[in-house]
Amino acid sequence: MLTYGIFGSFLGLSAGLAPGPLLALVVSETLRHDIKAGIQVALSPLLTDLPIILLSVLVLSRLSGHKSLLGFLSLVGGLVLFYMAYQGFRVKTGDFEPSQEVPKSLMKGMAVNLSNPHPYLFWMSVGAPTITKALDQGIGAALSFLGGFYLFLVGSKVLLALAVGRSKTFLKGSRYLWSLRLLSFILCLFALKLIGEGLSSFFSLDLPFLTF
Repeated sequence: MLTYGIFGSFLGLSAGLAPGPLLALVVSETLRHDIKAGIQVALSPLLTDLPIILLSVLVLSRLSGHKSLLGFLSLVGGLVLFYMAYQGFRVKTGDFEPSQEVPKSLMKGMAVNLSNPHPYLFWMSVGAPTITKALDQGIGAALSFLGGFYLFLVGSKVLLALAVGRSKTFLKGSRYLWSLRLLSFILCLFALKLIGEGLSSFFSLDLPFLTF
């Protein structure tokens, strides 16, 4: 159970700090209005992700007997994590420029999250397969993964709103960049783990060096 909680926490923190539409909205609302507005946007995934998670888990539960297909999804999930890591490594000082055109609204934050393809891709290829595996160990393991993920996903965006509200130069500082790079390295390790599981399932191979 602890393993799933740690995995979810790292994924949530990486997703929370990575530049993207929702983070841009958090920052722009904080800069244009106040910290409270940024926090409202940061909370929007709690209201929008449940249908995505349920649909993803439902689809995967119907595919539980197709070992090769699940192995393929693990491979896709590993590539998704590698792409997330790549995005973190390529961020440079001054690259992040938040939009100034988005109006203050929790509903706008929900709309941005629902219209963003990344949550759907993440939950179908990484999140839902992890929940399915966690349920084999019990509901506690699945809740540990979800709890860790959303605690750090939402919590990191809330902290960013606080940091931006108090210091307008935070996103251009070295601490933000090095945090992203460290998390990107950890994501690469998790990506290798998923790829190892996918290869083992898809080709019926025993790859202990990739299934750590």
